[in-house]
Parts: sequence; C-alpha cells; structure tokens
Amino acid sequence: MINWMRYRLLYLAISLLVIGAGTFSAIKWGFKIGIDFTGGSVVEYRLPDGETKVIKSGPLDETGKDKIKNDLEKSVGGSVIEIRFENVGPTIGPELVKKTLYALLMASGAILLWVAYQFKNIKFGVSATLATVHDSLVLLGSFSLLGHFFGAEIDFLFVTAMLTILSFSVHDTIVVFDRIRESKKKGELDSDLHTLANRALSQTMVRSLNNSFTIIFMLFALILMGGDTVKWFSVALLIGTISGTYSSPFVAVSILVTWDELQKKFKKH
Repeated sequence: MINWMRYRLLYLAISLLVIGAGTFSAIKWGFKIGIDFTGGSVVEYRLPDGETKVIKSGPLDETGKDKIKNDLEKSVGGSVIEIRFENVGPTIGPELVKKTLYALLMASGAILLWVAYQFKNIKFGVSATLATVHDSLVLLGSFSLLGHFFGAEIDFLFVTAMLTILSFSVHDTIVVFDRIRESKKKGELDSDLHTLANRALSQTMVRSLNNSFTIIFMLFALILMGGDTVKWFSVALLIGTISGTYSSPFVAVSILVTWDELQKKFKKH
C-alpha cells in the first residue's frame, strides 16, 4: 500500500501555487469577456485550406467587416469566403450572472450538508466542498492566463463547462470517501484516518485515472478536430477534468486527513 498522505502538504502547496498564479493573472490582467456578456459581432470565414475561422468583436458595420476580411486575406495569403455574420446582443446580463453565482453558492451549501449527513461528519462535507471550490478557482485562473496569452474568452460555454466539472469533481471525491467509510464499517484494526485514506486511494486510484483518461482523450480529439466553435469549451472541460482528477484524492482527502490530525493534536493539549 502506497503512503499517499505522506506528501499531503506538498499536494496542497501545489494547489496553492496554481491558484496563486491564476489569482495574480486575474488581478493583473483580468478576464477576456465574450460577446455573450458584452454583445457584438460574430463573423465566420472559410479559409483557402478548407478550415474555418471565427472572429468575434464589438458591433461591426459593413466597413468594419470588409476591413477584417481584407486583413484576414492578407494574413493567410489567399481569398476567404464569409460563411456567417451576426450582430448579437448580450445574452448573459448582470442579473443572470448574479443568479448563477447564487445557484453556485446554494449548490455548494447543499453538497456540504448532504455529504456531511451521508458520512455523519462535517469534515467530509467541508473537504468535498473545498475541493470543488479549488477546481473552480483553477479553471477561472487558467482562463485568465489563457485569455491574456491566447485570447480565450469567458462566455456561455465556459459557464456550462464550469458547472459540468463541479459535478465530476464531487463524484470522484465521494467515491474515495465512500471507500473510507466502508473500511470503517468493517472495523479494521488500523482504523486511523491516515491509514484508511491511504488504503482508499490505493484501491480507487487506478479506477479514477482510467475514467479520467477516457474523458481526456475525447477532449483532446475535440480540441484538435472540433474547430474554433468548441475549442475553448473543450479546453475548459479538459482543465476541469485534470483539476477534478487531482483534487479528489490529493486536495479533498489531504484536507480531511490534515484536519483530523490537527483536531487530535488540539484535543491532546
């Protein structure tokens, strides 16, 4: 059996480093907000090699559209064909953003209470909730960096991806927690949480990795072959899947074990 929890502080430090980099990026550069929030124009062109190129900008008139087409033809060295042109209003207003945040808070609270009730311990609920918060912060920070360096936008598909990966993260965490609970019910002699967590991770790690890799392979295919329309949506899901795969065993369980050991130390004193 591998002593996974021996390095739990290292796991948490890696998470803090990643979240710190994302927080720095969000404060310094902010986010590249898509037209779902701001409104604007979408123009899609077919390039000489058969691929498509989607360009999003503020509201365009015919003059602005022609300028974009001319600049694109110069950059690709050939003529391009306009496939689609739309002027769209903001579909996600401040009120909807506020309701989405309220929904996330309510869902997090419900997850905390439900997991705590099922496992008869508030520590399980808080640890699972903090792991989902971890995944949200990693995804937001990553998109701040990707927006600054590669032009990735925060749009409706990004919100969809974030909600999707939260459910994935909780599912994996509960699988590990359930294995810990089953071990406790069997009345194993070495029933300290540190040992039970190591055993649970050893039993579930291969299953979790196999499950995640099947998703990751599919998302890589979408990123490479899916075109500009779903590219950043797929990237968001990929980041969320990797973060969720990491956070379930190495963040949620590390928090749980560290909390339990600190609680025991305080009780002794």
